[in-house]
Amino acid sequence: MTKTAFLHLALASTMIAGAAHAQTTPKVIGLSPQPEPYATESVINHPRTIGWPEGRKPVAPRGYEVVKFAGGLDYPRQALLLPNGDVLVSEARTKPKLDADPEVQRGQALSKTTGYSANRLTLLRDADRDGVAEQRFVLRDGLNQPFGMQYANGRLYVANTDGVVSFPYQLGQTRITDAPRPLISLPAGGYNNHWTRNLLLSPDGRTLYVSVGSASNVGEYGMDEEKRRAAILAVDVNTGRERLYASGLRNPVGMAWAPTSGTLWTAVNERDEIGDDISPDYLVGVREGGFYGWPYSYYGKQDPRHVNERRDLLATTLMPDVAVGAHSAALGIAFDKAPGAQMAYVARHGSWNRSSFLGYDVLAVPFTQGRPSAEPQPFLTGFVADAKKGDVYGRPVSIQTREDGAIFVVDDAGDTVWLVRRKA
Repeated sequence: MTKTAFLHLALASTMIAGAAHAQTTPKVIGLSPQPEPYATESVINHPRTIGWPEGRKPVAPRGYEVVKFAGGLDYPRQALLLPNGDVLVSEARTKPKLDADPEVQRGQALSKTTGYSANRLTLLRDADRDGVAEQRFVLRDGLNQPFGMQYANGRLYVANTDGVVSFPYQLGQTRITDAPRPLISLPAGGYNNHWTRNLLLSPDGRTLYVSVGSASNVGEYGMDEEKRRAAILAVDVNTGRERLYASGLRNPVGMAWAPTSGTLWTAVNERDEIGDDISPDYLVGVREGGFYGWPYSYYGKQDPRHVNERRDLLATTLMPDVAVGAHSAALGIAFDKAPGAQMAYVARHGSWNRSSFLGYDVLAVPFTQGRPSAEPQPFLTGFVADAKKGDVYGRPVSIQTREDGAIFVVDDAGDTVWLVRRKA
């Protein structure tokens, strides 16, 4: 057995050993008994981002090391690992809403969620392959809240909040000056941070999957406002022809292909304002044409704000696969690409609608034969500086993995991309 395989086996064994319920695993892994709606009062509890002190960094399990791949970025959101080793990062921030609740405005400002948006793509280059990017270039600026990126057949696809565009791009190029080619337009903006639009190419490069979050918390503006939202769209990259791939997904952000099954997995943010522990965010292996409940139900229960509505949809609603904590803001998902690995990593950006913090970490979820097989366990921690004061150093938002087992964690509030790798 190789050292890499041994480390994977050790981590998975540690997680599975603690799962005493393995013989009676519930249908949804990680789902605790659900309290009744409004059992606790809805709260606004944003963190205060204080940044990373010199010498401090996140904490990984034994056998791993954490390296600052790149710091000094401006609210990085998503990364794309290119075939030549370059790393692209999108930098964008939520635009302040002048009509928002003053308490919400104050909290978002303290957490660095809102403010000036760089609206650019930055290229990071680690030419000597030591794990630190010694070169950086502004690849493209003047974008409109870019988030997701994909590359194939000499074109770079970028998801702005209002549409997907592409640029001609050659590997190694450090500046894009060509005009963008529109692929599809998208409804812009959204509730809280639901402006993010992520991208995932099909293995054959013909279809681009686009995640689009809801415009509202639970459809309070009417469902006409939610057309082509709370969904994953499938778009033909040659024609721009679009179809609805899956719906009822309140805010699907991270997307990744499971390496053994070929299933598209996504991380979904669930609804707010009905209590501390309702409703858990989740991971799900998406079925084409599937409906996943939003806004009418969650985990098989009706939302009290939509009693007796759309019973036809309730009868066909599909359940999530893995619950990862209420209001934890599960945003990123990636599968370990090291040989023999069967692990998914989930970036939890951290709660704001909960009396005590939850998230602010990266979880590891063991898989067996393409399916989750044990409860999620902490993998990368140390983002919270002082929970009592509400201070955090940073917040993990997205993850990318490499074939050598390296894990890139984008920390937006910390303005950093971290590289987690196995010790030699």
